[in-house]
Amino acid sequence: MTKKYFGTDGIRGEVGVPPIVPDFMLRLGYAAGKVLIRHAKSNERQRVLIGKDTRVSGYLLEAALESGFSAAGVDVTLCGPMPTPGVAHLTKALRLSAGVVISASHNLYQDNGIKFFTAKGDKFSDAFELEIEQELENAMGCVSSDKLGKAFRLDDAAGRYIEFCKSTFPADLNLKGLKIVLDCANGAAYHTAPPVFHELGAEVITIGVSPNGRNINDHCGATAPQALIAKVQEVSADIGIALDGDADRLQMVDSSGRLFNGDELLYVLAKDRIDRGQKIGGVVGTLMTNLAIENAIKSLGLGFERAKVGDRYVRELLQNKQWIIGGEGSGHLLCLDQHSTGDGTIAALQVLAAMQEKQKSLNDLLNGVQIFPQVLINVKTKPDYNWQNDLNLNTAITKAEQSLVGKGRVLIRASGTEPVLRVMVEANEANLAQQTAEAIAEQVNTH
Repeated sequence: MTKKYFGTDGIRGEVGVPPIVPDFMLRLGYAAGKVLIRHAKSNERQRVLIGKDTRVSGYLLEAALESGFSAAGVDVTLCGPMPTPGVAHLTKALRLSAGVVISASHNLYQDNGIKFFTAKGDKFSDAFELEIEQELENAMGCVSSDKLGKAFRLDDAAGRYIEFCKSTFPADLNLKGLKIVLDCANGAAYHTAPPVFHELGAEVITIGVSPNGRNINDHCGATAPQALIAKVQEVSADIGIALDGDADRLQMVDSSGRLFNGDELLYVLAKDRIDRGQKIGGVVGTLMTNLAIENAIKSLGLGFERAKVGDRYVRELLQNKQWIIGGEGSGHLLCLDQHSTGDGTIAALQVLAAMQEKQKSLNDLLNGVQIFPQVLINVKTKPDYNWQNDLNLNTAITKAEQSLVGKGRVLIRASGTEPVLRVMVEANEANLAQQTAEAIAEQVNTH
């Protein structure tokens, strides 16, 4: 069965447009509560944690979800603004049944969404999401008054999460002597990330820490790093750290203003583990991970596997392979020896630990690793176009792949939201990538 509401990372959309409306959120809370109770051990009271980012619509959706869970007989603990990985941690630490995050991640404030975490701090499985969708088809009811869910507030949520983040940094190291610019995207980490780096000894200069409900991700954060780059250069900082609105993504900038994306940071994390003698087996990237990073990781004697795009799929493959390090270029980085999900603050700490241990800059840690130029061409097609049955296109793809053996790769993907075919080519030379991508794109049947 295909899912109607859940995408690769929960449910997301524009506020005021179904399903991001109060009525649906009320029914979603009820349906999710019913499914949790169905899977619970007999007579075990279910309790969920609800956190959110800083969007003004968070109050609206939080109230609706809380009511839905209560009507199903599920207790609710509210923790207020909290990074997505913070909700995952607290759900696990407090032995709760599930965690719920109200966030649209890196989107602007007009959007919002819902993510669910299991009691172990994992994203809900496809099967569990499907079961919730099936429950949504049933009429909503309400348990009797003596069975209604109660609501609680977790007042020390931020402090608990801050201490957890700090605990992932090596005890024999500190950040003294480092001047860090930290961009929290006016999002959920505005009150958690600055204390983490400050209490470990760094001089912290903050931007994007004044949320007003409408400025989340607005020309700031991991998806708009220009503000961070400018500030790093203005104050002559050693390093810049950018999180996104729910703080599960990371981008970093060195003292020269050079931006390092998730692919490059993934290599730094893997090499640091190897240098410390840790056996990690291999690394998981995605279909979009730069070929140069795959080659560099393999040169360390590690395995490398590609998952579908999306941090949940990276995590699933890591679990299957029993590996611990994975991520994607967007900045979702997983260190499963530290946390159950991608965490921008913790990933930054792991990179800083490598820098402090070796007394090297980010650029030095990536010495010899040169990202391959990547060209992406979006070609509009007919809504019913099946590129896999297009003989001319597939002949062009085969020809391109043969010409790029050892020096590049081709990735063809149909958009899941619009009639567009994405043609991506990486090569060790920019001209070669451009010419190859154009040659393939010309063969796409647009009529």
